[in-house]
Amino acid sequence: MDPVTSDTIKKVHELFKDRALTLSVAESCTGGLVCHYITNLPGASTFFTAGVVSYSEDIKKNILGVNSETIEQFGVVSKETACEMAEKIRQISNTDCSLSTTGNLGPDVLEGKERGLVYIAASTKGKTLSRELRLKGDREKNKEEAVLEGLKLLIEIMQEGRDIPATAG
Repeated sequence: MDPVTSDTIKKVHELFKDRALTLSVAESCTGGLVCHYITNLPGASTFFTAGVVSYSEDIKKNILGVNSETIEQFGVVSKETACEMAEKIRQISNTDCSLSTTGNLGPDVLEGKERGLVYIAASTKGKTLSRELRLKGDREKNKEEAVLEGLKLLIEIMQEGRDIPATAG
């Protein structure tokens, strides 16, 4: 995939710029690829404010503020953790919207969860949406697919929340 020409990435840029909204990202399994794709197109600095790669459980808890109880009960590879990651990065960075990714890209089973199980979440002040993905490709392909599905979820939440007020001045 050529991220610079991806219609999905162009649409994210267009939506955020046209509506003067801000974006932050908390990534785990995608390891910074969401941030990379967003910033590969010129103009990202007008809306993209922060990205955190919280690959370890410790960083999810101590930097993002994901509750220990959430991780203990559901695991780092869970809808609940993805939702908290998205909500916490949005609050920390004071952005209008946020996106998170967490999952198991393999090769081994993690927390009893198979390779290719990924959770993505997008958050605004009024709503958080999440999706479970069951990816079947190799590690690189799964990472790219998780990013694109995350960006599509971000577009979905933005289109549903047409009245999202901008926090940026």
